[in-house]
This record gives sequence, C-alpha cells and structure tokens, in this order.
Amino acid sequence: MVSDVRILVVEDEPRMAELLRQGLTEEGHAITIAGNGPDGVSLAASDGFDLMLLDAMLPGADGWTVIRQVRGAGNPVPILMLTALNSPDHVVQGLNLGADDYLTKPFSFEILIARVRALGRRGPAPRSLILRVGDLTLHQGTREVRRDNRAITLTRTEHAILELLMRRAPSVVTYDLLLDSVWGGAADIEINTIAAFMRLLRSKIEAAGETKLLQTIRGIGYALRVEE
Repeated sequence: MVSDVRILVVEDEPRMAELLRQGLTEEGHAITIAGNGPDGVSLAASDGFDLMLLDAMLPGADGWTVIRQVRGAGNPVPILMLTALNSPDHVVQGLNLGADDYLTKPFSFEILIARVRALGRRGPAPRSLILRVGDLTLHQGTREVRRDNRAITLTRTEHAILELLMRRAPSVVTYDLLLDSVWGGAADIEINTIAAFMRLLRSKIEAAGETKLLQTIRGIGYALRVEE
C-alpha cells in the first residue's frame, strides 16, 4: 500500500470534498482541499503534492483550464480527474490535456483507492523538504518549526495554517483558501475564529525583537513576508 501520499483535492462541492478528505485520510494520506480552479492552480504551483484529484466543473477556472495551467508550468504532478462528465470526448480531452487518469462520478471508493495507489507508485513529485521564509523554517518530514535557533511548538491546526502560508509565501492566502485547506470548507468557521488562530500563531512565530513576518491583508486574508 502506498501511504502518506500528499494529495491536492480540487473539488467545489463541500460534501464530496469532505467525503474524499475523510476517506483518504483514513487510508493514511495527507489531504489539502481547494474549492475552486484558481486556488487549485496556486496550490499545485507551491509544489509538494504527490497527486491531484481534480473535478472538471469548477468555479473560477474549470478542470480543463487547471490542467493546462499546471502542465504549462511544467508541473509533473499526477492528475486524476473525478467528474460526472463521462462522454468519450470528455475523457479524451482530459487525457490529451495531461491528466493521468479519469474516473467518472458516481464511483466506488474502492476503485478510487486503487487508482490512487497506482498513481502513487509512480513516485512523488520532487519537493523541498524544508519550507523557509526568512529565518522561519518548517521541516515537512519531522514537522519541526524553528525561528533561527528557537524551537516553536504548534498545535495541529496552527501547523496546517503555517504550512499553507509558507507554501504560498509571499502571496496572500485568502479566507476562503484557509477555510478550504485547513477546515475543509466548514461553514461554521467564522472570520473571527480564523483571526483568533492567527493571533496565537503570530505570538509563537514572532517573539520580542524578531522581524515581523505574518501580515494581515484586511478584508482578504494573510501573507507571510519578510519586511524590507
């Protein structure tokens, strides 16, 4: 069994996204959710994923556009399309654009797992083991976080937020992307809750005298940037 595969799920239907998250997490995989095409492209560009599960009908940019942009950027991450579009023309279109496999909805979860295992055996996409923003580092293998020589202890949620911010740095991570990637698009998570997590995270990664890194982009989201 191929375990601990880092999977990017690009799916706008919350119930389907959560079912995929739960089922694949139980198989031992690490799941990140993007709820629209542009966020899927941005997260794929951040590197570090072994597999992308991609819906065809997405807001912002459809699955075909996502494939074009991902492959156009030279990203070799295996792509498995999961879509209700099941005509031969759609299948051929997806494969011709650069998808590695195509599975139509509704599908058997056992078949999905078999496809994930098959694509996972092709090997992970190259990725940096250490994420770095200024003197802040996050080791993906050990989950160790340090600010220069200072060790930082984070909760599971704080670690997920920080990893997303570091992968996207110095770009802005929107509230919607945080909700999708960290909380699976949960509708009951309010902006005030996100802000509270950010205050706690800031207090841990920015000790007295250290350069400010975590920026609040009012009305939009957050970004990790080294101040000039």
